[in-house]
Amino acid sequence: MEYIKRAISPILQKRVETSKCVLVTGARQVGKSTVIKHEFPDYNRANFDDRLTRLQAKEEPKLFFMNNPCPLFIDEVQKENAVLEEIKLRVDESGENGRFILSGSQKLELMKGMSESLAGRVAVTELLGLSLREIHGIEYNKHFIPSEEYINTREKEMKPYSELWETIHRGSYPELYSSERDWQEYYSSYVATYLERDINELISSDSITFTKFLTAVAARTGEMLSYANIASEIGVSEPTVKSWISILERTGIVYLLQPYSANVLKRAIKTPKIYFRDTGLACYLTRWLTPDTLKCSAVAGNMFETFVVSEILKSYVNEGKDYRFNIFYYRGKDKSSTGENEIDLIIEENGILYPIEIKMSGNPKASMASTNVVLDKVTEKSRGMGVILCLIDKKTYLRENLVALPIEYI
Repeated sequence: MEYIKRAISPILQKRVETSKCVLVTGARQVGKSTVIKHEFPDYNRANFDDRLTRLQAKEEPKLFFMNNPCPLFIDEVQKENAVLEEIKLRVDESGENGRFILSGSQKLELMKGMSESLAGRVAVTELLGLSLREIHGIEYNKHFIPSEEYINTREKEMKPYSELWETIHRGSYPELYSSERDWQEYYSSYVATYLERDINELISSDSITFTKFLTAVAARTGEMLSYANIASEIGVSEPTVKSWISILERTGIVYLLQPYSANVLKRAIKTPKIYFRDTGLACYLTRWLTPDTLKCSAVAGNMFETFVVSEILKSYVNEGKDYRFNIFYYRGKDKSSTGENEIDLIIEENGILYPIEIKMSGNPKASMASTNVVLDKVTEKSRGMGVILCLIDKKTYLRENLVALPIEYI
């Protein structure tokens, strides 16, 4: 298979050089093992998907490290957290950096283990699926922020994103771009592997019910999260749905976009929105089996929004930045009009709030961003350039503080 160069590689190299230990997190098959093997070919490797390897690491750690000397890459390390204490002892005894690279697909469990055993010794790096920049060979690697500076520098490395709906439908897992793997067969295998390896030990239900749950969540990507609605559809309790949503979040399948909160926005909704991390997986689960049927479907708008949100998150991750405290959405009645109003994304940076609308339209209008004025109520922040990310073919200013951008600008 052809290796696709990952934008995170320089960040990963630097962190290995400057840290005692590096942890790479991300969902299964986003390319964690592949990027580590390509960037660090001299590292020995142990995979904790193998039960005998895990057993030796747990019961005979000294023998395990004799058989697997440093520098060492341990894959799926969350399956045996007991090894972290032994790693701590070894990194404390040595003055060398980069002795261990760890990877895993259950982020919250890993972070808990790291905070207990390797606090202050580990650099955490997240890896998501392929970005449009990576697919099209664009080396520009700054996170998306709709400032004049970003827009001007991004324009210097623009390429047209041809066959956009094919990419949205295919998804972002590297194997679908580096080989001739059949799309339907790949996702069928992915779901089966995910259920078998990651879910069996985390749920107390049968895989059929959990697959129905996966499908119900995929059908709601881009919507506000309603536990009760999902519970009613699949016939399980609301606490069970909350638990299972948590599992999807910590295994990298979904992302919960939190609402923007400020004291002056008293009528804002507090419910998060849920997005699938990979649009290809969402399409497979909801049985949109071709790009054309997806493009013409009733869910096309939500899937387009899901894709754009995911691309923005990747732009942060690939620069080594944490997006959790920078990206929100707004929905509420704080604007002086009837009904609820929404801002699809709010990016906060350096005291500036950038409102972003995501529209599956080639004819954006200024009225699409009429809710942006709500942010003027937040007096301790200033409102930055508003953006409509859409299917327009060139940058177009709709107002002095509002610009419509093709998604090539992400």
